[in-house]
Amino acid sequence: QVQLVESGGGLVQPGGSLRLSCAASGFTFSEYTMSWYRQAPGKERELVAIITRAGGSTNYADSVKGRFTISRDNALNTVDLQMNSLKPEDTAVYFCHAEGLLLIRLRQVPDYWGQGTQVTVSS
Repeated sequence: QVQLVESGGGLVQPGGSLRLSCAASGFTFSEYTMSWYRQAPGKERELVAIITRAGGSTNYADSVKGRFTISRDNALNTVDLQMNSLKPEDTAVYFCHAEGLLLIRLRQVPDYWGQGTQVTVSS
């Protein structure tokens, strides 16, 4: 079965760093665009970073540009998010997301979510 398992969350002081990892299984990882989303209490889930299938292109939310870096290893079926210079407003549950190609017969794009990992930035 498909699984996305995040790890690496925790409590960190402002200005600190964390590295989140997402381990994928049960699907052809290299055929999926991978993303990190986050959701704070009472807020909508927002896209943080995205990386293309071969890892050649990345994009980031304006709020994290210059501070966060997304990367992937298709041999290990993992995608990471390096978070530096963390701010209290980065506090959220961070989710790993996989989006595949359109399935013509079903007219649907497969996508999968991880369970989330808590990141808390506080002094």
